[in-house]
Amino acid sequence: MSDPIILRTQKDLRGQIWEWRGQGETIAFVPTMGALHEGHLSLVRLAKKKASKVVVSIFVNPTQFAPGEDFEAYPRTEEADVEKLASVGCDMVYVPRKDSMYNAHHATHIKVGGVAENLETDHRPTFFEGVALVVTKLLNRVAPDYAVFGEKDYQQLATIRRLVVDLDMPVEIIGAPIARDDHGLALSSRNQYFKPDGLDKARKLNTIMFDCAKDLQNGADIATATQAATEALLGAGYSSVDYISVACADSLEIKEIGKVDKPMRLLIAAHCEGVRLIDNCAV
Repeated sequence: MSDPIILRTQKDLRGQIWEWRGQGETIAFVPTMGALHEGHLSLVRLAKKKASKVVVSIFVNPTQFAPGEDFEAYPRTEEADVEKLASVGCDMVYVPRKDSMYNAHHATHIKVGGVAENLETDHRPTFFEGVALVVTKLLNRVAPDYAVFGEKDYQQLATIRRLVVDLDMPVEIIGAPIARDDHGLALSSRNQYFKPDGLDKARKLNTIMFDCAKDLQNGADIATATQAATEALLGAGYSSVDYISVACADSLEIKEIGKVDKPMRLLIAAHCEGVRLIDNCAV
């Protein structure tokens, strides 16, 4: 496969997009923050099934990091990322500069309600504002027919779907299944922070989550099952649990008591060896 085009300016990006449009090409877009792994590559493969050209962006977005989070430490591996993207047939890599995305006079913010409330927002209050802003800017620049996001960040996927509908953006949002390692751990760029013993501990998250989901599907009380899962994580060496919640698969309205009686989602966020992990599954 040929190497992808690497573009860094909005002018060059739009010139290439216009050229492709003139040739009748369809475009799928995969936004990332780099430090790519097999999960990201699975998104690109799905994108290639949807469109004739695939654009991947690499941009570590400062507006979705809260003070004290790992913005400065977040891995930046552009050369290796481009090699991986070439191996799966990516056509263009867009790598905007920070001052291109947010100049000195930038003053616009985007706030999404509904699905963007609770869960992650309870612990990262400005996270989805940052995500909504950068995704809006990138979708406006790339103007794709399709955009692919992973289901691992399930609330983020729901937020982006809501954003696109509410702002009448002409793009189809596609959710991609969660990519997992051989032990079932959801793939994440932050997994590389783990030492081997920490990685073993991290891999208990998905096991406990799926056990909880099975109990819920078998009729267990929600409060009882999620409390047991919380205790299991803490017993497995996790330092804290931000949430283990059952929510409506579409609206993300949280159900705290009773039993699962319609399609729901079990969502988890917990801290292991200094790394915050999230995961989810259908119930």
